[in-house]
This record gives sequence, C-alpha cells and structure tokens, in this order.
Amino acid sequence: MFNELTNWIAMVELPIFAALFRLVNRNKKEADTGIEHLKEAHDAHVSNLKDALADFKLHVARNYVSVNYLKDVENRLTDHLLRIEKKLDGVGRNS
Repeated sequence: MFNELTNWIAMVELPIFAALFRLVNRNKKEADTGIEHLKEAHDAHVSNLKDALADFKLHVARNYVSVNYLKDVENRLTDHLLRIEKKLDGVGRNS
C-alpha cells in the first residue's frame, strides 16, 4: 500500500504540481509584463493630455482674453497688494 502511494505521488502528482507551478509562474510574468506595458501607455497618454491642455490654455489666453480685462485684473491686483503693504507697514510701526 505504501509503495503504491509513493509511486502515485512520484509518477503523477509531482509532475502535475510542477506543471501547475510553471503555469502559474508564467501567467504571473505575462501579467506583470502586460501591466508594465499598460502603465507605460497610460503615462504617455497622460503626458499627451497635459501637453494638449497646456496648449489649449495658451490658445484661450491668447485669443479670448481682452486687453481691457487684463488691465482691470492688473489694477485690482496692484490695489490689493498696496493695501496689504499699508497694513504690513502699520503692523511694523506698532511693534
């Protein structure tokens, strides 16, 4: 009985387990390779989208923003910075 069991294990089960191990290992390597290719393609696509967005923003800034609006924004920013500067000067004198 024991001899038949060891023969069964040696002749049938060990080769089957070895084949299954090789199959699982090969599938893992193929999956890792596929994931790496997908990651590279995704990164390239994201980079292209970022470039396209930057180009679109530049296009919008050049073609759709009026000079008067830019001057208005510049004046508001300057006024706000001057108010901040006055507040900071007041705080510096009080200390």
